[in-house]
Amino acid sequence: MALHCSKLALFITLLVDLAAPSAATSASLVGVNYGRVADNLPPPESVPRLLASIGVGRVRLYDAEPAVLHAFANTGVELVVGLPDRCLPAVATDQAEALEWTGAHVLAFLPAAKIVAVTVGNEVLTGVNAASLARCLVPAMENLHAALAALGLDRDVAVTSAHSLAILATPSFPPSGATFRPDLLPYVRDILNFHARTGSPLFVNAYPYFAYAEDPSRIALDYALLDPGAAGFTDPGTGLRYTNLLYAQVDAMYHAIASASKGGGVEVRVSETGWPSAGDANETGATSENAAQYNGNLMRLVAQQKGTPLVPGTPLRAYVFALFNENQKAGPSSERNFGLFKPDGTPTYQLSGVPVHQDGNSTAASGAGQGTTAGPSGESGYFSISGASAVSSPDHPFFLMLTNYLEPELQLTRLPPELAAVIALEIVLLRIL
Repeated sequence: MALHCSKLALFITLLVDLAAPSAATSASLVGVNYGRVADNLPPPESVPRLLASIGVGRVRLYDAEPAVLHAFANTGVELVVGLPDRCLPAVATDQAEALEWTGAHVLAFLPAAKIVAVTVGNEVLTGVNAASLARCLVPAMENLHAALAALGLDRDVAVTSAHSLAILATPSFPPSGATFRPDLLPYVRDILNFHARTGSPLFVNAYPYFAYAEDPSRIALDYALLDPGAAGFTDPGTGLRYTNLLYAQVDAMYHAIASASKGGGVEVRVSETGWPSAGDANETGATSENAAQYNGNLMRLVAQQKGTPLVPGTPLRAYVFALFNENQKAGPSSERNFGLFKPDGTPTYQLSGVPVHQDGNSTAASGAGQGTTAGPSGESGYFSISGASAVSSPDHPFFLMLTNYLEPELQLTRLPPELAAVIALEIVLLRIL
């Protein structure tokens, strides 16, 4: 009887360990942009380990490169893939092309790769090819959504679009005065109608750094760095208090949406935000100290799972730009210095308040976020992200404790991890009961 009770106690301990919140840092609820405009980056296979070292389990890609998707297979990392700008005309005009792209770049990698959304282009309405691509954006989104529906994936993979704050006619001060540029309004209304109908969020690339760098005499540095002690300001149009610039930028987009669509109803998520660790002599504020503070504050802000002053009930979701410094990006020096990591895999700086755990023997993102795929109704996946690691991962503490408890001759570690975890749990149950 004593032995039975001790086994039961052990099993209860294992269950408690499984149910307890993971020890991941606040970064676990934040995503990161994995750009590859460089010729010196490490192989994709090493990226999940870097993500695990800072507790990040969500990644946004700008394409759907097979080698990268294979690298993330069975890691539990939640992926947003991108349809590159160059593909928009073909996908917008040919449903067969949309179906072919979706089959080759999404369906072919499921379920091993946790693809939960596709972004159609990046800053299409304000990019260098806006004149030719703006009219393609919504048709491409519609065709991709139809292709996902034809493959039975429309409730698992969202279709969205990412935009620069330059689509606004007014800046984020005050947020309540923001509207969309009149020349872009016809396109924006169609985009908002699509998002409202499909339940997908609108992505916005929001950078307090650029606003500060353009006008450091009028924008306080602590306000731009998301410092919780910043003085902030009160929006005269709403009476809402803003203590950081990112909240003001996001709410400016919400106000513009409400003005354009007579009520809103579309969620805004931050697809890019970050701070450069270095820049040219005239790039005010581009330092590693400021970058560490901004991204550390961002991770803690997102981890609070609170909304902005205007939409407090909708937790802020954001992706840091970027994973690596990218040496082939054009423009001023700051453009090549937004990375959390250097190309050799070492941290560019110590994130403020976020410990970086280096483990040279780790080859998988065992600590990266684990969620399940989902559709517009928001039951799970892209719309509900956890910072816990996958129970089926051989590195998960629950699985390790089970396998250590059982005889070595069972050799569970030779089995696929998902199967091994289930078998281990069943054996323990049988022995206890």
